[in-house]
Amino acid sequence: MATSALYACTKCNQRYPFEELSQGQQLCKECRIAHPIVKCTYCRSEFQQESKTNTICKKCAQNVKQFGTPKPCQYCNIIAAFIGTKCQRCTNSEKKYGPPQTCEQCKQQCAFDRKEEGRRKVDGKLLCWLCTLSYRRVLQKTKEQRKGFGSSNSSSLNEKDHHSRPSNGDRYNSSSITQSMDSGGTDNFILISQLKEEVMSLKRLLQQRDQTILEKDRKLTELKADFQYQESNMRVKMNQMEKSHKEAMEQQQAKNRELMKQVAALSKGKKFDRTGSSLLLP
Repeated sequence: MATSALYACTKCNQRYPFEELSQGQQLCKECRIAHPIVKCTYCRSEFQQESKTNTICKKCAQNVKQFGTPKPCQYCNIIAAFIGTKCQRCTNSEKKYGPPQTCEQCKQQCAFDRKEEGRRKVDGKLLCWLCTLSYRRVLQKTKEQRKGFGSSNSSSLNEKDHHSRPSNGDRYNSSSITQSMDSGGTDNFILISQLKEEVMSLKRLLQQRDQTILEKDRKLTELKADFQYQESNMRVKMNQMEKSHKEAMEQQQAKNRELMKQVAALSKGKKFDRTGSSLLLP
């Protein structure tokens, strides 16, 4: 009896049946749980998480070491502007496709017109990068749901087929109802994904503003402390100068009094000499 072929997990290198490995990265169940695919805190791109504390991708980690904490991009508001006021993704897109336009989903001025090639993947819509990812995920989920819905109902329809044959009108009504359900579900998924992205964007902006406020408070505290230190030093210097000036004045006054005493003594001596000389005359 032939055994089924086993394939190695790209992370732990242990072998499993092909259907037990994930599509794309070929990871086993344990590695998918231990190293899930998450979004980078800064650039919002997906990467395989090495540890729970690792929240940014390798590229952003290198940029943080080289350029420091990024700022929000002036176009997409993603906190990934390491150099200047724009993130690298918007900078490259602007060079290739021209200035940004309004995204049809989030209404921000951060969508770049990739013409037919880019719009074909999102049903001809003009979407920004984040909304494009959300829309494509929604389309993928909708396709999977349609497949599941079709497979689950195909057996029941086949069982009922020999009992009653629907008319052409009934077939049309059944397909129109399914299409309306699918379109409604797609719109709901898109709306939910859009709201989630907007909430994440607002949270990032709030964190950035809180960080800015904390930084300003820290600088203000440092300035106040420096001002108090300078003011204290100035008061000490002024007191020392005032004390030195007072001592100098007292010394000068003492010298003046001594000199005045000497002048008075000399004046008395001259008077005595004049009186004595007048008595000695015949």
